[in-house]
Amino acid sequence: MGTGRSRTDGRYQVRIAQTETDVLRAQTLRWRAFRARPGEESGIDADRFDAVCRHVLVEDEVTGRLAATFRLLPLTDGREIGASYSAQYYELSALSAYKGRMVEIGRFCMAPGCHDPDVLRVAWAAVTRIVDAEGVGMLFGCSSFAGTQPETYRDAFAFLRERHLGPKRWLPRIKAPKVFRFGLRLRSCQGDPVRALRLMPPLLRTYLTMGGWVGDHAVVDEDLGTLHVFTGVEIERIPPARARALRLLAG
Repeated sequence: MGTGRSRTDGRYQVRIAQTETDVLRAQTLRWRAFRARPGEESGIDADRFDAVCRHVLVEDEVTGRLAATFRLLPLTDGREIGASYSAQYYELSALSAYKGRMVEIGRFCMAPGCHDPDVLRVAWAAVTRIVDAEGVGMLFGCSSFAGTQPETYRDAFAFLRERHLGPKRWLPRIKAPKVFRFGLRLRSCQGDPVRALRLMPPLLRTYLTMGGWVGDHAVVDEDLGTLHVFTGVEIERIPPARARALRLLAG
């Protein structure tokens, strides 16, 4: 995966984008997932980070369609954290002390209407292969909830505050102009765990099963029409059984 070679996992092929056309396909799917509005037929989602990221394509070998995409931004260590996408929205100076290799995962999306859980499994298999091949110590990124109304996800945010806040030494501080401080505002709120997990995006649920953690506030992103939380996964803290399962999946 690190060299751009493709790999087939059952029905799906996973590969790193090699051409401008590959990247355009990823950007088009991102537009459909994040930006499309009724009556709009086509468009692309692009920003300045695309030029410095590796774009991963998960393709359906039966239909030839792009089932999912995400991008990866490798960092030598925490001293480069200010160059990440997340640093636009979160004050991440605490993580500048992190000594190991880091990778930011961004713009993860599945094709609208695609609900095959194998797509997410295949995507994580690809990430696992990269983590092992390149000695990555931490994965991080922004986990997004659809919409910009925090009350919609009250149970989810209460659950995150109660069980999954990150270590104080790494926690992001507030930088974005509009945030929902669930770590402070929901201190006396008991969220329904079943409803909380149902409300959470699949990517965030996966992070949490790997021992992942979140910051104490959500950014209201009016541009993409989402709420997102900073999310980190320290590879050495992934539960052993989960790590074995991921490596088995990665083959």
